[in-house]
Amino acid sequence: MIKLIDITYGAPCSEKTAAALGYFDGLHLGHMMVIGEALTQRDLKPAVFTFNCDTTLPKFQSPEDIISFENKREMLAKAGVEYLFAPDFAKVCTLTDEDFVRKILHETLNAGFACCGRNFRFGLGGHGTPERLEKIGAKYGIKVRIVEDVCLDGKMISSTHIRELIRSGEIEQANRLLGYEWQFKLPVIHGRELGRQLCFPTINQILPGTNVMPRFGVYKSYVLVHGRNCRGITNIGIRPTIGGSGGVICETHILNFDGDLYGENIAVSLCKFIRPERKFSGLEELKAQIAEDIKSAAN
Repeated sequence: MIKLIDITYGAPCSEKTAAALGYFDGLHLGHMMVIGEALTQRDLKPAVFTFNCDTTLPKFQSPEDIISFENKREMLAKAGVEYLFAPDFAKVCTLTDEDFVRKILHETLNAGFACCGRNFRFGLGGHGTPERLEKIGAKYGIKVRIVEDVCLDGKMISSTHIRELIRSGEIEQANRLLGYEWQFKLPVIHGRELGRQLCFPTINQILPGTNVMPRFGVYKSYVLVHGRNCRGITNIGIRPTIGGSGGVICETHILNFDGDLYGENIAVSLCKFIRPERKFSGLEELKAQIAEDIKSAAN
């Protein structure tokens, strides 16, 4: 697999590219349709222009992240993208649509082909449309393809709808629209080790406040541990039974695993909502419920 290469603003790509343009905040099925156009251009290296939603977008413009930029980068590399350009928003937000095509596509990405969705906007004030991209691109020898919206079950796939599904716990439907199981990849931190006392040790991870927040509750999950995909059960919430501190924490019990993962970045994928979080009468009732949850996750 070719390593994905990050392009620095002002340092032109030495190879001719096919550039997919978009925010691509979830890399859902619609996004991948656009990126797929770049991947299929013969004799051109597939590239993606996007933004690092973790750092470069103004807070008032940045929606809740469906996936982190690190996850996005890894997924693009697996898909076959070879070049990535994610400049600081402040460096490009004042460019006119003409300047965007000239400085970003022509001079930096060395693009011979560009593709985008029907709703893509670029340039100062978002005045650049896909039709403008076609017109301006022709001046620089850039062929442009506009990709129509992708629908599933008669409804357009959108990041906004996917966020709504994740927030409401409809993770299976969200995953259908994403084309993969929604995941977070975060460092494992030390907790109170209560799960170990209950005979169900967990790894603890904290979702950043910039992430879309799943419905509090218990999920069937998969955990990637040292290259092995393990079954798990994940609780997301504030742990009301033990008097949570108010912070949201993700606790995952990995089935048939015994090991120390502290400090490691571990990917947890949610695949099914089992039940909402609730307060139990005590630790014994909580322990019994965890055992039932594990049975559900094992099926």
